[in-house]
Amino acid sequence: MKSVIIATKNKGKAREFEQLFSKYGMEVKTLIDFPDVADIEETGETFEENAIIKAEAIAQLANSIAVADDSGLVIDALDGRPGVFSARYAGAGKNDEDNIDKVLDEMEAINEEERTARFYCALAIAGPSFETVTVSGTCEGKILNERRGSEGFGYDPIFFVPTEGKTMAELTPGRKNELSHRAAAMKNLEPYIEKLSFK
Repeated sequence: MKSVIIATKNKGKAREFEQLFSKYGMEVKTLIDFPDVADIEETGETFEENAIIKAEAIAQLANSIAVADDSGLVIDALDGRPGVFSARYAGAGKNDEDNIDKVLDEMEAINEEERTARFYCALAIAGPSFETVTVSGTCEGKILNERRGSEGFGYDPIFFVPTEGKTMAELTPGRKNELSHRAAAMKNLEPYIEKLSFK
């Protein structure tokens, strides 16, 4: 069976990719299956650059097809921040709650109309026999001035999805996965999976 390595140790992400690649009879492995592989430093200035760095490094190490994603929150009123620093926006050693607090503080004076934002996901697929391909996906929304909901993780409690009338943290996991930026990116990746010759 042909296999693809997903450059993540996140089991939830791995499950989403398994659903996508199983249609093509491909076995999905993750970095959990490669405990000796050191963390790859994300030195890119864009989501795409970081995804490419990770995918190409894993593809080269394992001589296999590899897929990596980089994603985060992009807020228009903050000139695109937190962006590629979404996971560590409040600083090293801080957590999701600290990151949310920093965003809420910075957005305090921003009026309703200017609170537009999106979750953004870049996916890169790399391999020994083809050129690296990147695709992206977004989920549009607005930043609230308080937390709502207890599902999800990261910035979900303050990210309001107007089409649903709820925050990401108020949606069921199934519905969130249908709407998510990663789901949109994976949909955009699918035509490339069909075209690429996985040999």
